[in-house]
Amino acid sequence: MRKSTILSLSFFSFLFLSSSLLSSNSMDSTYSIISDKQEKGKFKPDRGNPLQRHSFFFDRNQDGTVYPWETYQGFRAIGAGVLLSTLGAIVINIGFSHSTRPGKFPSLLFPIELRNIVLAKHGSDTDVYDKKGRFIKNNFEDIFRNYARTNSDALTKSELREMRRANKEHKDYFGWVAAWFEWFFSYHLFKDERGLMKKDTVRGIFYETAFEEREEELKEKRNALAEKKAYV
Repeated sequence: MRKSTILSLSFFSFLFLSSSLLSSNSMDSTYSIISDKQEKGKFKPDRGNPLQRHSFFFDRNQDGTVYPWETYQGFRAIGAGVLLSTLGAIVINIGFSHSTRPGKFPSLLFPIELRNIVLAKHGSDTDVYDKKGRFIKNNFEDIFRNYARTNSDALTKSELREMRRANKEHKDYFGWVAAWFEWFFSYHLFKDERGLMKKDTVRGIFYETAFEEREEELKEKRNALAEKKAYV
């Protein structure tokens, strides 16, 4: 591994751990670090761009830029553990930061600019998002027509694996890893008690609704548990 890569990862880890410690007690409240841009006006995702809406969930201070600590906070908000959230932050921000910042010098903070999120679309995917970030219904339906054999409205782990393999493009190594990572996370976090990824859930992931619903569900559970402890 190149020395510059090692230094970048070390610097990233330092920033990430520092920000995680700062934010560990503020998951359900306003985040302590608020950008000047947010104070002037929050970023509003394009309602006609589901890819941007999907990504916007991780923009925790809603300023249009997703930093690694925000990606971490987003994963924690939907139930991912510390290690999985850390891995997600590292892979996503290092993997997609540069492509969303065309013409700019690479940043060691690895920000992702949501206004350019369509530039982060990679190969070997399902093509449910087109090059403009729009949701293509026919391609979404094809996932279940072609691979949902056990249950017409859900996917098993093996069916997801088969789909990923079928989508692989020749020598698209980055796309292979990105697709594996995306579906691994999605399945791990959103499978039901029978190990199935339901169609409505998958659709919600492609938008942002599955993330929002899961975050709200977990908040309600935490609040109920806190109330129960208060009466003990």
